[in-house]
Amino acid sequence: MTELRAITEKNFLDAFRLRLAPGQEDFVSHPIRSLAQAYVYRDQCQPFGIYAEGKMIGYVMVIYDRDIPEYDIWHMMIDESVQGRGYGSDAMDRVIEYIRTKPFGSSDRVALTCNKKNPAARKLYESKGFSATGNEDEDEIELALTISS
Repeated sequence: MTELRAITEKNFLDAFRLRLAPGQEDFVSHPIRSLAQAYVYRDQCQPFGIYAEGKMIGYVMVIYDRDIPEYDIWHMMIDESVQGRGYGSDAMDRVIEYIRTKPFGSSDRVALTCNKKNPAARKLYESKGFSATGNEDEDEIELALTISS
């Protein structure tokens, strides 16, 4: 259903064209900001376009935190025009498959944050096995998952 493709000089403008539904701007940063972070952390992260039927319909970035160590999922979004079709769930499966390959280092912990006012995202993450860790930062809660190779 979906596939992940690395963001490159050939498709980064497609990522800039992605749009959130009204009211979702507080939930996730736009890919422009995320790609700036990806440049800074380029030795330990991979930004992806989420594709369906050959078209970029979303964005996500995987980053490896060497200090903990753990994999973090940042800025996942699905374009407003295709939300509610299961693409987010399928893309999360692809992201977890990618992390299982341990592309940046060894860790079985995967973490992400979710806005407290975004129950749809939290439900998605919990359906994949993520659970709240008890760590919170302002309007964000941390969820984590332990994966096996």
